[in-house]
Amino acid sequence: MAPHFAHTIPTRLLMWQRVREYAVPLSMIETATARRAAGDWAGACAAARIDADLDPRAVRDRHGTELAARLTADLRRLAPDLLRWHMPRIAPDGRLRPGLTITLARYRTSGAAPLHLVVRTPPARADAGQRMSLALWEGSGTTGHGPHPHPHPDRRFRLDLHRHLWDAGCSGDLTRRCGADRGPYTTAPPGLPNLPDRPGGHDDVWAWSRWAAEAELLLRAEGLPRGAFTVRLGARSRAVLELVAPDDSHAPVFRPLREELPPQRVAELPVLPEAAARVLPDLELLRAGLVTADRLHPLVAAALTGPGAAALPGAAPHARSAPAPASGDPHRVECRGEVHRIALRDGVLTAVDHDPAQLRREELLVAFGGPPLPCLRAIDAVHRDPEALPAVRERLGHGDVAGALAVVEALLGPAAVLRDGPLKEALESAAARRVDHGLFRAGLVPVHPAAGTGESGAGGGGASGAGRVEPGHRPRLDRRTPLVLRRKRGMRARPRTGLTL
Repeated sequence: MAPHFAHTIPTRLLMWQRVREYAVPLSMIETATARRAAGDWAGACAAARIDADLDPRAVRDRHGTELAARLTADLRRLAPDLLRWHMPRIAPDGRLRPGLTITLARYRTSGAAPLHLVVRTPPARADAGQRMSLALWEGSGTTGHGPHPHPHPDRRFRLDLHRHLWDAGCSGDLTRRCGADRGPYTTAPPGLPNLPDRPGGHDDVWAWSRWAAEAELLLRAEGLPRGAFTVRLGARSRAVLELVAPDDSHAPVFRPLREELPPQRVAELPVLPEAAARVLPDLELLRAGLVTADRLHPLVAAALTGPGAAALPGAAPHARSAPAPASGDPHRVECRGEVHRIALRDGVLTAVDHDPAQLRREELLVAFGGPPLPCLRAIDAVHRDPEALPAVRERLGHGDVAGALAVVEALLGPAAVLRDGPLKEALESAAARRVDHGLFRAGLVPVHPAAGTGESGAGGGGASGAGRVEPGHRPRLDRRTPLVLRRKRGMRARPRTGLTL
């Protein structure tokens, strides 16, 4: 019998499906949109958990009225919830890519370097709450960015050429820029280099059909003629391409560069932004049938399901709707040969089919070591490790504390007292990590506590209790440990063989 290979959904799409469900909740979109419509750009940023580290009045005093007016106009057009929706994310949790500085807009000034409106993501050690910050970057010689590890704008992740990903007035351009006005391509163009995940089915993550047009925008923004550019394909792989056209009346096409350039020259070439190199995740999800248009951001759904968009599965042009509320049916437990109900009463989860006096006697018996009733065991299990715990952890991981607490209150009641268990640990851990983020914002923990040398405790301290590091202490490797330390520990030689790991 011939082997049968079942169709599996790529892990990448499953991650983006969770991100679209939890990362930008509907309450954030509604609040940020209402404040933006009222002209309160700072309030809209606060609703989208973006800290504003800039002052237009200070910009006016330093750079003049004209530049300050352009900056203010961009801030009023900024949709911070849409920006969070399109921010780069990392696997497997789909959290914001840490330690990034992304350019949103560039302004020419009288100085040598242009002024950049940037958004920054905190490093992994301080990413609790998944907060971002909005600031101005005035050039390599300026300071004031605080303890951020990478204050310079990243060439690979830039959105100044993709205003439709954060500007509410340009969101309609998403239809054309992401290729939603055409169906999926199944035939690769001539001269396409050997790419990971070649076109075909759900493995096509490269928007190669738009590379030529996007590369022309890139080279024009850099003030360069049509020529060579690079596309990052992986951690150690990049394609060097050339943009050519017979004349200005013909659409440009790209082809592999004929001559091989030295690595130093390749590093100097313009890099095609990630937003232009890959297919829009929302478009992939719609084509795979993993999400419907009513679960997308309203501006994104309008662009992908508008009159000019191609027909997609589940692409109904409806506004994003809130998840259906729970049915409210009580839990049912078999207790002493009968089926009893467990439901919320007066803000507390209780066994409604037992007399209150009986429940008090049973709880007192349990306190002395007696066997609890099945109803009490079920209530205790819900308090410690409920079925909704994965959803609570997803919301906490993406910074939606209000949504996580709403799930807990709907499950246990607003007057419930948490008991020791995984649920309480998840909430306490999220609260402790928010202290780490506060210390990072205040500049009190400029380096990772594990990077201390032991002679001084200047770099230590945090919500986790890391203080002075003892001499010879080997810090524990975790997701907060800097990459350079993990690599150093991973490349240590074996003591007997001398072979590197």
